[in-house]
Amino acid sequence: MLKVENVSKDYPTPGGALRVLNDVSLSLSRGDAVSIMGPSGTGKSTLLYIVGALEPPTNGSVTLDGQNPFQLNEKQLAAFRNQNVGFVFQDHCLLPQCSVLENVLTPTLVSTNAKDSANRARELLDQVGLSHRLDHRPAELSGGEKQRVSLARALITKPQLLLCDEPTGNLDQKAAEVVASMLLDLHRQQQTILVVVTHSAELAGRLPTRYELIDQQLRSL
Repeated sequence: MLKVENVSKDYPTPGGALRVLNDVSLSLSRGDAVSIMGPSGTGKSTLLYIVGALEPPTNGSVTLDGQNPFQLNEKQLAAFRNQNVGFVFQDHCLLPQCSVLENVLTPTLVSTNAKDSANRARELLDQVGLSHRLDHRPAELSGGEKQRVSLARALITKPQLLLCDEPTGNLDQKAAEVVASMLLDLHRQQQTILVVVTHSAELAGRLPTRYELIDQQLRSL
């Protein structure tokens, strides 16, 4: 279970602390899927990065199955993220020099079972319709294909949390629909905790629970 309890986040500015999140709480279990909408600059991505243990809160706590990642040392925190969190970013963040298969395998480089990882990578790429693209480089792919690679990469370690920051934001309507469908299908199959930050009302509407982040707080829609 993911628990976000009374989380606030301040950033220092020349004029004093700027608060972007104020007393945000959220509780999600395996299989839950939520969207978070709101105007640009309201702290949606910040909340996602806090949930994913990329950035600590100023106040409050985040726990996954009772463990607070921000109490871990740097090495333990990196391992926690690797094992428990899968990220899908708007710009896909693929390594241009690596093949599709190599990109998906990136999070497993610390794994001791390379054969199992490679088999799972091929299975995921088949599920997102890219089994014929294993040896291609990102520059040879369309925007939608790149995002499908990033989705497979996010799921390679079987994470509990699948966190998506504008996953269809750079895609045309057709590609966005394909990526959204694959995202939701894989979420249901793997029973992740899915959190999607998006400006797309269409994508948000496909998730069972919807929130809006406005005035530093999370509100149910």
